Amino acid sequence: MANIMYQIFDLAQKEKSFLTILIVITVICGVVSPYPDVAMWVVFALAGYSAIANDSIQTIGTFIASNGKKPWYILWLFMGIIFLMTIGYSWFQYNGDISYQRLQTTGLDQAPTSFSFLQLFAPVVLLILTRMRMPVSTSILLLSAFTTKVSSIGDILAKSFFGYVLAFTAAMIIWSLITRLFDTYAPKGKNPESWWMPLQWVTSGLLWSVWIMQDMANIVVVLPRNLGVEQFIAVAVYIFLGLGLLFYLKGDKIQGIVNEKKNISDVRAATIVDFVYFLLLYYLKFVSTIPISTTWVFIGLLGGRELAMSIQEASKKKRLFGIRNSLRIVKKDAIYAAIGLIVSIILALAINDVMREQVYESIFGS
Repeated sequence: MANIMYQIFDLAQKEKSFLTILIVITVICGVVSPYPDVAMWVVFALAGYSAIANDSIQTIGTFIASNGKKPWYILWLFMGIIFLMTIGYSWFQYNGDISYQRLQTTGLDQAPTSFSFLQLFAPVVLLILTRMRMPVSTSILLLSAFTTKVSSIGDILAKSFFGYVLAFTAAMIIWSLITRLFDTYAPKGKNPESWWMPLQWVTSGLLWSVWIMQDMANIVVVLPRNLGVEQFIAVAVYIFLGLGLLFYLKGDKIQGIVNEKKNISDVRAATIVDFVYFLLLYYLKFVSTIPISTTWVFIGLLGGRELAMSIQEASKKKRLFGIRNSLRIVKKDAIYAAIGLIVSIILALAINDVMREQVYESIFGS
């Protein structure tokens, strides 16, 4: 018991600045919750940074890992400009809607008009889980806090689990087929950046853009569905600057999930991962306009890749240790994502009266 208390105290000491920020944010949430016009922007501000920070491992994570020697502001400007172009197109094309119509789903088609303290606190929970290196379904956590239909969350879950299975299977097949070809025809020389680096920047940009098309819904769920000029500028500038902070911190704590994977800092590996992930999200974007947890798709992609590479290595060395280690990583990532999912659902039931009542009626009858 004494040892546990010491560990908690030691953690609190190491995270003193972060805990101080959390306390300040919690107080702000409590103060502004009775004022919808203010609370709306506070939730957006918290959701904007926390969602992108948690989901950064999916898109800019491999980009950061494979470009560690380049100045952070060059990476920021590249991704920041793509962000502005992507949401700008949606704003013009869909009459002020920057979510690419992902919020047209029944139950999410109306912006909330009032806020409880727990609704404001939902993005704070996401910040905490991100600090703990736990990949969370931001779609489930943030959207479920404001939906008026339980069925909309069920649709998101179904599409997300389908995305996980699809990504895991695709990664297993692709990396099983290309591992040997990759080493034979695209060997890692002294300077693979000569042509792999430009290719990786292109694929990373494409992936980042299609990810924004999927996940902007999580960030702007509390805002009006059609933003005016001033509102659009406020959203664009805030997230653009938030991206700068994220690149300055080199992805922060959760970046470790990417860095621990095999050869992910190799520009060639990062390029293939980004391109396959781009294709998956692009396909899922057109399956339906239902939002999806891109976290589950990404975890499936990395898990399938990790296992396929380990099987290839084991067949060469005739040892199973690598496969066991990869299975452990896949299991850990899936457990963390599952914990995040459970926390999201519990939080949604605690915050969202409508969702809680509908679940109660479906279980016990009206």
